[in-house]
Parts: sequence; C-alpha cells; structure tokens
Amino acid sequence: MRYVFVALMLIWPVLVQAQETVHQRVGHGDVHQAVAPPRPTQPGQGAFAAIQEIVEILESDPGTDWSKVNLGELRNHLVDMSNVTLSAIVAEKPVDGGLQFSVAGTGPVADSIRRMVTAHAATMNGVEGWTFKAANTKDGAILTVLVPARDIAKLRALGFFGVMTRGMHHHEHHLMLARGGNPHH
Repeated sequence: MRYVFVALMLIWPVLVQAQETVHQRVGHGDVHQAVAPPRPTQPGQGAFAAIQEIVEILESDPGTDWSKVNLGELRNHLVDMSNVTLSAIVAEKPVDGGLQFSVAGTGPVADSIRRMVTAHAATMNGVEGWTFKAANTKDGAILTVLVPARDIAKLRALGFFGVMTRGMHHHEHHLMLARGGNPHH
C-alpha cells in the first residue's frame, strides 16, 4: 500500500496538469486536441513595440551596419508621431480642389507638427494624383491637400489624421531612421 501511495504522489502533478489542459473540439467528431494556453504577444506599448520590431529586423539581418544604427532617432520620430496624433489641434477649411489643415500646438508639440507635416508632404506629394503643400507657422504648420474631384469625399472623410496615415512608407521609414538614414531626401 505504501508503494501505491508513493507512486500516486509522484504522478499527482502530471494528473493535475492533464486535468487543467485546455481541450478544443476538432472537426465534427468527438476528437479532442490539447492546446497550449494563449501567450502574451503585445509588448505593452506602441512605441516600444515599434522599436522592438525594428531591433528584431536589424538583428536578423547579417548586413546590419551597427556603427550607423540610431534607435534614438527612431524614438524621436515616434515621440513626434505621438505628439501630433494626441496633442495637435487641427482646424480645416475647404479650398478649391481640397482642404487646408491648420495644425497647431505648443512647445515640443509645435516642433513635432512641423517635422511630421513637412516630411509627410514631401513623401506623399504626387501619390495617386494628390498634391501636398506644407508651410511652417509659429505654432505648427499648414498642410494644403489638393485631390482629383473623384477623391474630395475621401479627403473630407479622412481629415488631417487620416491623411497623415496614408502611404505604406511608414514601416520602411522607421527602419531607415533606425539604420541611420534620412528618409526625407
């Protein structure tokens, strides 16, 4: 009886774990498959996640020139993105063929607005027939966006913040910044 007790004590953790295993019904029959519990996938904060993603790319690329890598510059850009997205005040007015956005803020937000609006206008000017013109002001920038007539409703729906997200250049832009390049040339 003693041996049965010892054996039971030794396999008890295995029995408990088996009992806690999550089962998932597979197909239409009674077949069950053990599934590992979900694991966290988010690093907890967007800017941190963007930097983490770039670090993983850089580390997986044997051609990375670590003497040029500048993650501080990427972080500065992510701060600019956050400042503009969360703190800028935008007023829009219709202009012939588009919209004009007056984007304002104080202190570091105004500086972020100037950098972001100028860079985005330079990158996106001419894409899909849209014309971008940026001008700095003392408290931010003015962005004028002119579009083909078929896109007026789309431009109005997007507004300033939607316009700033357009273009799949953001990912490569972040990688270029981290690698020490200047994506705004």
